[in-house]
Amino acid sequence: MVNVVGSDKWSDIETKDAAVIDFNATWCGPCKMMTPVLEELSEEYAGKVDFYAIDVDKNPELAERFSVMSIPNLVLLKKGELADRSVGFKPKDALKVWIDAKL
Repeated sequence: MVNVVGSDKWSDIETKDAAVIDFNATWCGPCKMMTPVLEELSEEYAGKVDFYAIDVDKNPELAERFSVMSIPNLVLLKKGELADRSVGFKPKDALKVWIDAKL
């Protein structure tokens, strides 16, 4: 499951061993295409990686903190530290390769 969060829950994310944060917006077409892909990945990586979605319009301070200039923008954190990012829509298999390379 992809948890929709905001800055009020950020401290929870920073404590995770591995987390993928999807910076998105409700008006973004590619973001809408990414949602079901991330839902599938969240099930496949259950117990290994936590998945979160953050709306950049509702949480501009987090978008700024991570220098989000384009969406969808996936940020991979390991123990609260930025490990990598992926910008734009990517198919499921490409995202699995990306995640596996960073774990």
